[in-house]
Amino acid sequence: MAAGTLDRTVLSGALLLALPIAVLAGLVSFFSPCVLPLVPGYLSYVTGVSGTDLAEARRGRMAAGAALFVAGFTAVFTSYGALFGNFGFVLEEHRETITRVLGGLTIVMGLAFTGILGGFTQREFRFHRRPTTGLAGAPLLGVLFGIGWTPCIGPTLAAVNALAFNEASAGRGALLTVAYCLGLGLPFLLAAVAFRRMLGAFGWVRRHHVWVMRAGGLMLVAVGLLLVTGLWDRLIGDLQVWSSTFTPGI
Repeated sequence: MAAGTLDRTVLSGALLLALPIAVLAGLVSFFSPCVLPLVPGYLSYVTGVSGTDLAEARRGRMAAGAALFVAGFTAVFTSYGALFGNFGFVLEEHRETITRVLGGLTIVMGLAFTGILGGFTQREFRFHRRPTTGLAGAPLLGVLFGIGWTPCIGPTLAAVNALAFNEASAGRGALLTVAYCLGLGLPFLLAAVAFRRMLGAFGWVRRHHVWVMRAGGLMLVAVGLLLVTGLWDRLIGDLQVWSSTFTPGI
């Protein structure tokens, strides 16, 4: 019975459409100019290994530190998603209007992310009191990252939270932000276990970060337009019809 409930939840039209968008939003956040350049510093801090020794550090320790760090900010962002999903349920009567307002804000933030509206999206709050370096302090640093860097990655996170509100469910909202954290956290884990190889990929992204940000911003604008025009609900309806006839393999 629990498996059937899970199937109905994951295969709902809304989540089929929203989950990949949430993952992509997380990837865009990772490659933003206010996160990517700090990756070596984060890895050094959460593993207790100096920056010059990261390439030679033990993979197990690197992976453990990165995983604990990711778990920290995932706890923060998942609470956001659950909160917005619950708001969508409580405000069901006004959900359509609020969803369109959130869609409009998503469009504005997408335009800001492309650089058209200035660079306010690259601001962040910083905590001057740092946790202990090493594995013990990794989860706390992840929590501080989740709280302190929210203004920086706000456009992408806001889009995911708008989708969570549209779900009108705390559980589905939380699931969407877990998908977002997967997109944001997986590159951290890959960088931890293959730091030297990932440096080349990061270098390419940094050289072309303007186009990466523009592509991410246009994705947010597209999501916002779907929400504002009501096309999002139409797509969901079509996917729900399709998913109701889909039987997953065993």
